Amino acid sequence: MSMPQAGDQAPEVALPDEHGTVHRLSERRGRWTIVYFYPKDDTPGCTTEACAFRDLNAELEGMDAAVWGVSPDGSGSHAAFRAKFGLPFTLLCDEDHAVAEVYGAWGEKTNYGKTYMGIIRSSFLVDPDGRVARTWPQVKAEGHAEQVRDALVAARAARG
Repeated sequence: MSMPQAGDQAPEVALPDEHGTVHRLSERRGRWTIVYFYPKDDTPGCTTEACAFRDLNAELEGMDAAVWGVSPDGSGSHAAFRAKFGLPFTLLCDEDHAVAEVYGAWGEKTNYGKTYMGIIRSSFLVDPDGRVARTWPQVKAEGHAEQVRDALVAARAARG
């Protein structure tokens, strides 16, 4: 599927966290949500990205924004990842990658000469009206959380 663009209505997210609690994007109306797709818990790039969001979490929450990390990993993996790195934000289980597909974050990848289907690291800033305010396709983990924070600051200022 194609990736939602700025101005588009954000596709619904309705996924469980590691406790089985289902989080729905539609229930976040009136607040900002950062939805970021990452390939796998406790791998170098994914840990770099998650820890950067962890370090900015209080600042993001202060701007009425929640961070949702989404990967195909299951609840046990998410629980261990959160505990190991003290991640204060929500990690969601998209084990059948259905939500990643709707967001255009599932596709063909190549690593060490092998081609396979997997998560394409990408992020979306969803505004209080449920619209995509900004997209980041094919994210590089290093420095990405700061880019998202800066875009949130700008988007909030633009809304007045």
